[in-house]
Amino acid sequence: MAFRSAVITFPGSNCDRDMAVALEKVSGTAPFRVWHGDADLPEKLDFIAVPGGFSYGDYLRSGAMAARSPIMNAVIDAAGKGVPVLGVCNGFQVLTESGLLPGALMRNASQNFVCRTVPLKVENSQSLFTAGYEAGETIHIPVAHHDGNYFADEATLDRLEGEGRVAFRYQDAVNGSQRDIAGVLNAAGNVLGMMPHPERAVDERHGGMDGWALFENAVNALAKA
Repeated sequence: MAFRSAVITFPGSNCDRDMAVALEKVSGTAPFRVWHGDADLPEKLDFIAVPGGFSYGDYLRSGAMAARSPIMNAVIDAAGKGVPVLGVCNGFQVLTESGLLPGALMRNASQNFVCRTVPLKVENSQSLFTAGYEAGETIHIPVAHHDGNYFADEATLDRLEGEGRVAFRYQDAVNGSQRDIAGVLNAAGNVLGMMPHPERAVDERHGGMDGWALFENAVNALAKA
């Protein structure tokens, strides 16, 4: 059975095509392309991706306006039913603004846009998204953001740590994120938000393959379900 995925596009998205290419390369099936103004998602989806970019020009707060787009009601509903949802960069911001993930993404501590490949430590290797990695493994994934500084109150941070919901952690100083958090999971483990771009690390010609396992494990796991 073909892998059924969808990539959401907002006004200002600029990584939606990258995400679609990565999903098709790994799964062999092109994802549905869904406009933010649509009210419904395609039926029987296996995977939803909320890509990077600058939705609505980052007005108000990064991801805040996109989180109120009509399609996000359907994404929230699908996530509640267990459909895997991946939010990358601006997509991570959208997921926090929509309440699917805790915390917020603030302006980088340096006040500068950061664009480079960074080392990440895999903290949780038990989720649908991360089971293709070893716990403690270091992978290298590109970042490109101005508002990637993850913030949450201490009680929330302690809960995320205690429940194993920190998926990835920066290995060097990148943006000032509390506890160097680069990606977090929801309580059910089917929603992942991360600032680094795994879809930009699925081709050796683009600098590396460390993002491939994230998509491959999701495809394989859902094929066996």
